[in-house]
Amino acid sequence: MTATPTDATSTDAVPFDRHGIDPIPDGDRDSTSWEQFWIWCGANIAPINWVLGALGVTLGLSLVETLVVIALGNLVGCAVFGLFNLMGHRTGVNQMVLGRAAFGRRGAAVPGVVQCLLTMAWVGVNTWVVLDLVLAVLRELGISGGVGTRYGVAAVIMVLQLGLALYGFYAIRTFEKYTVPLTVAVMVVMTVLALGQVDLRWSEGAAATGADKLTAVTQLLTAIGIGWGVSWLPYSADYSRFVRPGTSGRKVFWATALGMYVPTVWLAGLGACLASAGAGADPSALVTATFGVMAIPVLLLIMHGPVATNILNLYSCSLAALSVGIRLARWKLTLVAGAVASAVLAVFVQADSFAHAFDNWMVSILVWISPWAGVVLVDYFVLRRGRLDIPGLYDDPSRSPYGGVNRRALVSLGLGVVAGWLWQYGLVPLMRGPIATTLGNTDFSWLSGALVAGGLHYLLARSRPAW
Repeated sequence: MTATPTDATSTDAVPFDRHGIDPIPDGDRDSTSWEQFWIWCGANIAPINWVLGALGVTLGLSLVETLVVIALGNLVGCAVFGLFNLMGHRTGVNQMVLGRAAFGRRGAAVPGVVQCLLTMAWVGVNTWVVLDLVLAVLRELGISGGVGTRYGVAAVIMVLQLGLALYGFYAIRTFEKYTVPLTVAVMVVMTVLALGQVDLRWSEGAAATGADKLTAVTQLLTAIGIGWGVSWLPYSADYSRFVRPGTSGRKVFWATALGMYVPTVWLAGLGACLASAGAGADPSALVTATFGVMAIPVLLLIMHGPVATNILNLYSCSLAALSVGIRLARWKLTLVAGAVASAVLAVFVQADSFAHAFDNWMVSILVWISPWAGVVLVDYFVLRRGRLDIPGLYDDPSRSPYGGVNRRALVSLGLGVVAGWLWQYGLVPLMRGPIATTLGNTDFSWLSGALVAGGLHYLLARSRPAW
């Protein structure tokens, strides 16, 4: 299903990538299900997943309990992620433009602006997170350095990921297709070497009471269980819109869901195993210190992680900016996003304590994503049964069948955010809601936000009169 291009900035991007936010023509949709798998696999083979996987053990769960929560929680989160990828495959439209069906032609700018800002921030956060690990591996190779070296490494990573994002989906697809299988091979060797040097403690856990265990389980589900797949939902259709039209929906679902599930569970499980053996809350430090001749492959793996993730952040950031109505070519918006992310990274390098605080804050972004996802999922799969007027998504608000602003959907989103905050127990005190603290510091923000927002959207959309 295609539509006449109405995004005036699309052709202005020709030197890098001629596709903006218009529906992708069938002739340009040549991505395979395997390529989609490698895109999402690459985005999640990253050191941050080792650290998040250790969270269950540090919260007091046993290794067995942690592994069960990670494996089962991601079944749900990654399944929802697979469903969202079907939207892009069926329509050829990116995720923030698809949101216009629910929120209205102009109303969709609200989640679009949030997505644009958060993706820029994530680029800085993801790059900063790996800098200490890179320096640690360089020391293993006999190369020492201070702040200057950190800036140099950061600059190399930023230039590489910005260059790939400038050239758009096809460069991203090629990079992930050829580098991720090699990264997986290195990660297999790392896993074998790391687990061969530790004594796993399967049943030990500090959480003695049932209440403490429940608290730890809910926090782990939010950080690296159900919440992890949900956190990627605003990106999903941006990439699945390039899948060949003749590819079955089942293949798209399984390729994207497994591309998210396999590396997330694998690396989080590795982090949990190392933490159970006494590595503490930062098992990645133990991993990088135990390889000897593997130091160079480990260095490449660590640097590959933020690049593979941030090229998606930069690309989706530019699409979100186009979706809210900014009239610049996509590649120019990518340059702006890269400049902002570089400034954020420079602040982090200068003020490490602030970077830690901001990183903790970013972990709380699920409080808006789950309500947004609840509205979009109900609107597309339940209310519209997967049928959209694609040209109407780009029409002037006065002519669009989706109107200018759908206040009912925005009210549902707003109340869903409130509901998510009420039952969120984040790392930042402000992100600890009264329901969460009253009920034993549990965190069901992803569930309360999605249910309230999606349920209200369903009820209000079926009510009369229209707003």
